[in-house]
Amino acid sequence: MAERGHASHLVVACALILLGIALAAGALSIPGEAGYGGVGPSFLPWVVATALVVCGAFMLREALTGGLRQLEEPDTRATLWPGAVLISAGLLANAALITTIGFIASCTLCYALAVQGLRRAQGTPAAGVRVLASDVLGGMVLSAPVYWIFTKFLGINLPGLTNTGWL
Repeated sequence: MAERGHASHLVVACALILLGIALAAGALSIPGEAGYGGVGPSFLPWVVATALVVCGAFMLREALTGGLRQLEEPDTRATLWPGAVLISAGLLANAALITTIGFIASCTLCYALAVQGLRRAQGTPAAGVRVLASDVLGGMVLSAPVYWIFTKFLGINLPGLTNTGWL
C-alpha cells in the first residue's frame, strides 16, 4: 500500500490513467482516414492517450512502492492560490484574446502569466522588470516558431495580428 504522504500521488496516478483511457475512448470516434504521410486525425490523440497512461502507470508504481521517498515535505505555510490564479488567468486570457491580438501575442501572454504563477507557487521571487522581460521573451521564442510552422509549412490558419502570416 502507499506510504503515508503519498496518497496524493496515488490519486494523481489514477487520474492520469483514467484521463488517458478517456482520451483513447474519444479517439475511437475520430475517423481514421489517413491523410498526408499516412497519418490521420486520430494519430495525435492516440499518442497523447498512450503517453498519459504510460506516465500514470509509472507514477502508480512509484506511489505503491514508496519510490517517491526522496521528495521534500511541502511547506504547509506556502499558499498555492496566487500561482493558480495567475496560471488560470493566462489560460483564460489566451482563449479570450487569441482572435483579437493574434496567436503569438496571446500565447506569449499566457506563457508569461503561467511562469509567473509557477514561480509564486514555488515561493521564488517573481517580480522585477528583468524577470518579466525574460518571461515575455521566452513566450515569444516558443510561440513565434510554432505559429510560423503551422501557417507557413503546414498551411493551417491560426489567428494572426496581421494578414501577412508572419505576425
